[in-house]
Amino acid sequence: MRVDTLCVGEIQENCYIVSSDATHNAILIDPGDDCPKIKAFLQKKKLTAKIIAHTHGHIDHIQADNEFNLPVYVHALDVELLKNPDKNLSSFLSHPFKVDGQIKPVQDSDTIILDEIILKVLFTPGHTPGGICFACDAIVFTGDTLFAGSVGRTDFPGASHEQLIKSIREKLLVLPDATIIYPGHGPHSTIGKERKANPFLTHSEGGSCGVSR
Repeated sequence: MRVDTLCVGEIQENCYIVSSDATHNAILIDPGDDCPKIKAFLQKKKLTAKIIAHTHGHIDHIQADNEFNLPVYVHALDVELLKNPDKNLSSFLSHPFKVDGQIKPVQDSDTIILDEIILKVLFTPGHTPGGICFACDAIVFTGDTLFAGSVGRTDFPGASHEQLIKSIREKLLVLPDATIIYPGHGPHSTIGKERKANPFLTHSEGGSCGVSR
């Protein structure tokens, strides 16, 4: 399995391309924007995208979906965000957007499988009602739930700081220290680093929002 990162869109969101070493098939995690950039990378590396998987349904994570004509996996509670420009925040950017393709709802502990790649769904609400992370071997794709040194914003409709911190503590901080975090924005980190030094976790009462867009 190979993981590549493309920083896409005006809000600099991390699109992850998780591909099979054997078949060169790939899962696109949060292909937020810059579809030509993503397609050019796939062509250059001779990869074939088969699945889109979303950590949540905000516009900066979903805007390229309609360009790929692939099944889209998202938590059941965030399906409405993919269909509603007000809830996915695209209306506020004056470019209303909704996903037109096939949406496949998932729940906590479900798995998304492509060849040897197995993404386990971790239900981590707080940033959005249906926020999820994807655990795979010694990696976790955390979307806008957990960042290097911060956590996701909770000043959007349907968000909850208390729920977000609870999700992080119960679903992410129980993972081994060496687990690599691939967040929705910013640099990579590890569970161990965030457990010890993330100010929103060591002093969670100190604020209600992080660096996420």
